[in-house]
Amino acid sequence: MPIYEYLCEECGTKFEKLVRRASDAPEIECPSCGRKRLKQEYSRFAAHAGPSSKSAEGPMCPGGGPCGNPGMCGMN
Repeated sequence: MPIYEYLCEECGTKFEKLVRRASDAPEIECPSCGRKRLKQEYSRFAAHAGPSSKSAEGPMCPGGGPCGNPGMCGMN
């Protein structure tokens, strides 16, 4: 079920809507004014990385290297 972004051509409100079926799209109304003159917008997304690339390698042990036994050490 995709989430679509819409722009109301009547009042300028931008909003997102979860659309279960393509046949539901014509029934969508603007949450601000209730009108159906909507323009589907391109969705924008952002990917956020961790504080450093080392965080993707796994847990670090007190010795300074990656943990040799993830899940067995008291650090994680």
